[in-house]
Amino acid sequence: MINKKTRDPARLSLSLLPRNRSAAMEMSVGTIVTIVLLVSVLILGIVLIKNIFTSAKSVVDLTDQQLRNEVEKLFSEESKMSVYPGTRLVEIKQDSTNGVGIGIRNLLTGASSDKTFSYVVTISDADLNKKCGIDEETVEGWIVTGRTEENIPIPSGDFSTQKVLFEIPVGSPLCTIRFRINVNADATAYATDFFDLKIKAK
Repeated sequence: MINKKTRDPARLSLSLLPRNRSAAMEMSVGTIVTIVLLVSVLILGIVLIKNIFTSAKSVVDLTDQQLRNEVEKLFSEESKMSVYPGTRLVEIKQDSTNGVGIGIRNLLTGASSDKTFSYVVTISDADLNKKCGIDEETVEGWIVTGRTEENIPIPSGDFSTQKVLFEIPVGSPLCTIRFRINVNADATAYATDFFDLKIKAK
């Protein structure tokens, strides 16, 4: 004989209700844990990226070997020179010192590959006075070391690194100025690149 009580749909749904509530609760807890873990990983990633970019701007604190290691990472297979940081933007606060690193690689071929190299850093902004309210001579005076270098011996296939350091005085205009680096091999133009200097408030 069939028991009608056990086949009643209403009774069946009532008997399953606690089990469904338990499953829903477990799923909700699992979802919350997953979201918390994903947010934590995202925050850690943002902090890591921020630290990488922040450290990339502290050229003044790098040793010569550290700078050489960082510059080496920026060379592509065919590049004759590189500028560190790779963003080509250095931000310096008033009354602070910082700068950029320059990498020059000897890719000359043939018997004339053994040459000495030189470089000079020049201001690339044509209308600097109108843009920042300052003249080129004053800006050039901020470069405390590495504005130009002569007779840099670089073996074939190897590279050399140099630092260009700026000392920004208090009262300097809060402005972004473009500089160009021109490299010669003996008296012949060899490579050129640029970087931007952004002056920030003290």
